Amino acid sequence: MTMRGLRTAATVTAAVALAVGVGAGMASAAGAAGSGAAGACEPGTLKVTTTSAGSSQVGMNHEGTYLKVTNTGTSACAIGGYPGLALEGAGHTALKTTAHHGDTYFAKDPGAHGITLKPGKSAFADLVWTHAGPSVQAKYLQVSPTGSNSHGVVAFDKAVDGGKLSVTAWSATPPSAS
Repeated sequence: MTMRGLRTAATVTAAVALAVGVGAGMASAAGAAGSGAAGACEPGTLKVTTTSAGSSQVGMNHEGTYLKVTNTGTSACAIGGYPGLALEGAGHTALKTTAHHGDTYFAKDPGAHGITLKPGKSAFADLVWTHAGPSVQAKYLQVSPTGSNSHGVVAFDKAVDGGKLSVTAWSATPPSAS
């Protein structure tokens, strides 16, 4: 994928994320920053990975994992809202991606809210997709923790029906069904 294509995919993902609520979560985090709390996490201080977090998420043609974002910086910072997502194919080519924010098949959505991450601490979001019908074959997943153009890319060798993903908001602990 060219840098222009990557920027375009990231810009579209960020715009969609902002339109559906990331802005509200970031506004509350930014508002907290003005009252002496941690400021918004800066690009380059967040590392994104996937993790099972000790829980299996497979059933009825649904599959899931947790997104984990860790503060690798030296000071506390704040994130909030929903991660921006974009699927990539082989060679990091952009794939059509639609992200639904809210409850997933396996977890309740905690709703957009600010989270302060101390250095070394993490936040989680539940990511779920189906794989029963016409699918796109992803190889990678772009994740923008703050909904901005700054993103990480993780290996994601999965068949995803129609490029549709469901994701919860960031939470201090892995979201659960209860």
